[in-house]
Amino acid sequence: MSDKGLWSIFTDELGVCYITKMNVVHIHHVFPGAGRRKICEKYGFVVPLHPTLHQWAPDSVHNKPNHGLDLKLKQDCQRYYEEHYGTREEFIKVFGKSYLQ
Repeated sequence: MSDKGLWSIFTDELGVCYITKMNVVHIHHVFPGAGRRKICEKYGFVVPLHPTLHQWAPDSVHNKPNHGLDLKLKQDCQRYYEEHYGTREEFIKVFGKSYLQ
């Protein structure tokens, strides 16, 4: 856990990119939208990503929402939610939609 109280379902190392293992990171809140930053932090739906994966590259999670890495992270969060917290219907109420088939 970091000094900000953040934790992640993806890793214990918030100072290291989850994908590249580089130590230059942005903390990505997996689900965007008003009020969802705190919800992501509550459930551990944050992930350290190298800036190119976060927002700098054309295929970054912010430039290609709901595709590639961004979709995979959302699906992993939804699976974790359904295994640890509640039903799919409850997930949809909190996060707006299902990202699983």
